[in-house]
Amino acid sequence: MADKPRIKLPKEAKKGEIIQIKTLVSHLMESGQRKDAQGKPIARKIINKFTCEFNGRPVFSCALEPAISANPYIQFDARIDEEGTFKFAWTDDDGSVVTAEEKIALKA
Repeated sequence: MADKPRIKLPKEAKKGEIIQIKTLVSHLMESGQRKDAQGKPIARKIINKFTCEFNGRPVFSCALEPAISANPYIQFDARIDEEGTFKFAWTDDDGSVVTAEEKIALKA
């Protein structure tokens, strides 16, 4: 489906700090509206769902529609109350899932 996603977030944060998380995944995001050289419709193939969990708890999720551009970029904020691991998942129309993890520590 896609190459390894790019994720940007701080390596550490103060307890209670709100951090910004940026993600980008390489994907063609074919809407299903275009036709090939022979005039046949190109099948829809998009990432239709994105989720993020922190230490097993949901932080952010969204449904993606065909109007989203190729290589979807998603940015959101999260409050950090403990150190732990963010888990990200991008789900494709065909059921395949690209996942990634990033750890964050607490500043002293």
